[in-house]
Amino acid sequence: MVKRAEQRGFSLIELMIAIAIIGILAAIAYPNYQEYILKSNRAAAQAQMMDIANRQQQFLLANRAYATTAAQLNYTLSGDLTGKYTVTVAADNAATPPTFTITFAAIGAQASDGDLTLNSQGVKTPAAKW
Repeated sequence: MVKRAEQRGFSLIELMIAIAIIGILAAIAYPNYQEYILKSNRAAAQAQMMDIANRQQQFLLANRAYATTAAQLNYTLSGDLTGKYTVTVAADNAATPPTFTITFAAIGAQASDGDLTLNSQGVKTPAAKW
């Protein structure tokens, strides 16, 4: 008599339960991941805004006026923020003292996070995002 070896493995029910558990975990983790990505992009944008503000101060020292465009500051948006923000640099050199405002307008998937602004007095809006 030849004995058959006992078959081992997972039943269909066990596989379906495992897939359901993985699906539930993914449903919980994915929104948190998306929120993390938004916050990460926002932090990168804030760092870029601070860099632009520093460049503006250097430009003011050299030219006695603020730059009115990012191009005058020799600035281009970094690759990790391309497609997520558009940069606007506005200056009022007629004011006493001169002022500037840097705006990062969120676009694409980042749009739900909102725009960021920083001015020459160091006011950052919206305050909850800084």
